[in-house]
Amino acid sequence: MKILSILSFFLLLSFEVFATEDNPDLQTDFQKDSVYISETEDVKGKDKVLHAEPLFIDLIRDLGARKGEAEWNVGFGLTDNNSVDKYSALIEYEWAQFDRLGFEIELPFTFYIPNGASSQNLGSKLNSLKLATQYTFYVSEENATSLALGYIHEFELTNFSNYRKRQLFTGNVFNPFFVGAKRFGNNYHTLLYTGPAIGSHLIDNSIHSVWQINSSFHYMIPGTRNFIGLEMNKEVFSNKFDMIIRPQMRVGISENVLMGIVTEIPISKDNQRFGSFFRLIYEPH
Repeated sequence: MKILSILSFFLLLSFEVFATEDNPDLQTDFQKDSVYISETEDVKGKDKVLHAEPLFIDLIRDLGARKGEAEWNVGFGLTDNNSVDKYSALIEYEWAQFDRLGFEIELPFTFYIPNGASSQNLGSKLNSLKLATQYTFYVSEENATSLALGYIHEFELTNFSNYRKRQLFTGNVFNPFFVGAKRFGNNYHTLLYTGPAIGSHLIDNSIHSVWQINSSFHYMIPGTRNFIGLEMNKEVFSNKFDMIIRPQMRVGISENVLMGIVTEIPISKDNQRFGSFFRLIYEPH
């Protein structure tokens, strides 16, 4: 899995870079990054700044979203652990009901398969029903900066095997967050996504909290929506620190379909090894 993850990422990277540099026809199609930026920013309606959105911890909706925007996401991930292999999937719909106010519904799934001689069974499940909202309270096209506040609520669900016992909901997760993004020039994008995730378990009435700090840096290929970048997902809990570095890239397949590929490199997680994550993005006209 480690070799597959790394090769997949760099294969897409090399294809995009060399295809653009060596093919004059592609250079004609991808003339100037300012053209695509103007398509996003210089239109009738509220101000909006073009930002590169991370692929793993994505936003509820574009920063500065305009009323009527919508997006479907389907994701699939593989994580190689010491004792079990974790397969994840998600189905997500996000839309802007009003200018700068976005909403999202997500169904994340997790499936576990014992690794090697291990007989550990963690139980596959629909993790939760996630409902979220995000409001962009500051947009400056002049400074290429956007700031937003949001909230995610998760209704946690039990394993598939417990459905017959009528034990459906197991707890709640409360996750307020802040987003700040700035673009430097036309191509360089930075973003910070941070906030606490507070979990409350119904069975034993216990509470646990994790502070999430997610930062990302992207370079957008001139004249396109394609980018390469790095997402660093950090967690602080009980005086401990964990981080996973996720190199990634996004490639446009058609006018309204994008594909993202992510490689997962854990820094301090003892049990987790390398992993991959893929995201297919569809934006209705």
